Amino acid sequence: MTDTPGRLLRLLSLLQMPREWPGSELAERLRVSQRTVRRDIERLRELGYPVEATMGAGGGYRLAAGAAMPPLLLDDEEAVAIAVGLRTTARQPVAGIADASVRALAKLQQVLPTRLRQRVGVLTTATAPAETALVDPEQLTALAAAAAGNERVNFDYRDQDGIPTQRLAEPHRLVMTGRRWYLVAYDNERHDWRTFRADRIENTKSTGVRVPPRELPLDDAAAFVTSQLHDLAPVYAAVATLRLPAAQAAARLGDAAGTLEPFGADECRWTSATDTVDWLAFRLVSLGCDFTVHEPPELVDHLRRVGARVARATAG
Repeated sequence: MTDTPGRLLRLLSLLQMPREWPGSELAERLRVSQRTVRRDIERLRELGYPVEATMGAGGGYRLAAGAAMPPLLLDDEEAVAIAVGLRTTARQPVAGIADASVRALAKLQQVLPTRLRQRVGVLTTATAPAETALVDPEQLTALAAAAAGNERVNFDYRDQDGIPTQRLAEPHRLVMTGRRWYLVAYDNERHDWRTFRADRIENTKSTGVRVPPRELPLDDAAAFVTSQLHDLAPVYAAVATLRLPAAQAAARLGDAAGTLEPFGADECRWTSATDTVDWLAFRLVSLGCDFTVHEPPELVDHLRRVGARVARATAG
């Protein structure tokens, strides 16, 4: 192997496997001399890769943890596995890493070959959890890329009444709150800042126009979303008796568990964190058990309306 850059990439790919490589085995894999291997190891160290060497019969080279995160080299299967994991996280966001997962996914999808993108899409569809919000990871990554590049985009949007509109906007930030994604963006046609639910966004397309970054009315995008949501939809804490053991309820609720108080072996009382009535109703129905809602009355009324719609839908 006479191509030095290509050989260094191959060497780096081998060293990123969690094992020690004897110099003789590296030389055989790369079809070069051990002297060339030692020289290439020094080149990697000069580039900032912390390659450690151990002496003795069982010694060799390995890539250690360093002060900074070096670029990773992934084979096809590894790249697909990571992309599917990130897309799953994007569909079912986890507090603390949601924003980072979308940024990482945007970077990875930018360089994925077409053949791998198709595999990722098929696997994501096949493994999507039943309780996820219907957020398309493709839309999330397109919006994240536009926000990072200060790029204006077009997209289709459905409001809370299902009325479709077309928007021209400048994405600023994606924010996850209440297990949902929201886009904070400047709406160019309405000349004001808006918060859009990401699961209602479709057909995001770049205009190719880059714009100077605008200053939000608030310092923090998450605070802006919270203020908008509180203005648009009131939030409540639910109190309900679940016909389910507390341990099983905690497992099914996950990080939305709130407070659970056991009543005997088969029941518990759930006091939720504050959220909108539609999300609280969704969480209760998705538990797969009988329940009685004690408060708030707004949630009781909402469940009655949903139950009536379900009854009409199944009447015929």
